[in-house]
Amino acid sequence: MKFSNKVTAAAVLVFISVFSISTFFSSHNKAADVRSSARLPRMSWSSLSDGSYFSSLSEYTAKKFSGRGDWIAAGALIKTEMCESVVNGVYISQERLLSAEIPSYGSFEENAALINNFAEKYDGAVYAAAIPTSAGVYGDILPSYLQQVTEKQQIDRFYDLLDTDIRRIDAYSILKTLSDNYIYYRSDSKWTSYGAYCVYRTVIQKLGFLPASYDKYTVHHITDNYKGDLYKRSQYMESNSDLLDIYEYSGGAEITGCTAYDNAGKCYEWELYDIDAAGSDDKYRLYLGEKMPFVKITANVNNEKRLLVIGDDFAACFIPFLTQHYSEIVFVSPECMELRLKDHIDIRDYEQTLFLFGIDSLSSKIKEF
Repeated sequence: MKFSNKVTAAAVLVFISVFSISTFFSSHNKAADVRSSARLPRMSWSSLSDGSYFSSLSEYTAKKFSGRGDWIAAGALIKTEMCESVVNGVYISQERLLSAEIPSYGSFEENAALINNFAEKYDGAVYAAAIPTSAGVYGDILPSYLQQVTEKQQIDRFYDLLDTDIRRIDAYSILKTLSDNYIYYRSDSKWTSYGAYCVYRTVIQKLGFLPASYDKYTVHHITDNYKGDLYKRSQYMESNSDLLDIYEYSGGAEITGCTAYDNAGKCYEWELYDIDAAGSDDKYRLYLGEKMPFVKITANVNNEKRLLVIGDDFAACFIPFLTQHYSEIVFVSPECMELRLKDHIDIRDYEQTLFLFGIDSLSSKIKEF
């Protein structure tokens, strides 16, 4: 072997070794945020047999690759300088970042079947709210080739699959009408607290209550330096930071308890807002804290009404608005559940159930509940 080849081989070996060691230590950094950091997948016979373990392991390794954020940021800068607008599945515009993944109908049939089966076994009223992402409301910014299927079409398709006795809530029209307002983050696909409030006004009337007036709330700006999921994917350094707000209702019902439960049924004292999250890498954890399978909230509302909410991240900043109307609310996060819903709660204890998911969640298979 030529001397130059030996030098090249040695340099490559050193490069691989250095990155392997740095990746190992970065994956064991205890300061990493619990919710935002990737977790080493668990090995089981089922995950080995269907190949999902190795797929998850590959994803975990990719997320933990040393300097991953810097590499993505550098790639974003180069692409934007070359007038390319899509970086790592994110469309970059002057106004905001948007998901550039071409939408599909995904697992709508399976997810609608889950909700339909729930409704068949449930004596109470069932409501469904499919929430568009920012790409759905601001889709006119996207190039036409990324709009082969719009989120409005997706939502309509999903609603068509639901049984007729399930009450559908048209969140899309509300948000589209108010699109000139700050209803979606500029660096995230989710709605802002104000966007959630705008839809709450319609949802709560469907549930049988008058909405709380906006002027009754005091809005607290907790941080003005939020960078959401679209920023994390693109690492586009020139993207605008966002505000995270808390809405405090003046003179209304007060929270009397907030409790979270893990999959083993262990109980934790919880908070409606995790203020410490504002200083973490996952600032959106401000709303309902670290993800848990079940969160129960009680308030001194004198009506003994109970509401079951089953949803995803869109529900996290939405639920606080509901606390003015129910003495008890239980929020269930299917993605965190390891067992079935019936193993934890009796759905007959709740007069109403609200399913509230982003349309992006509904286009992927939701874990059975």
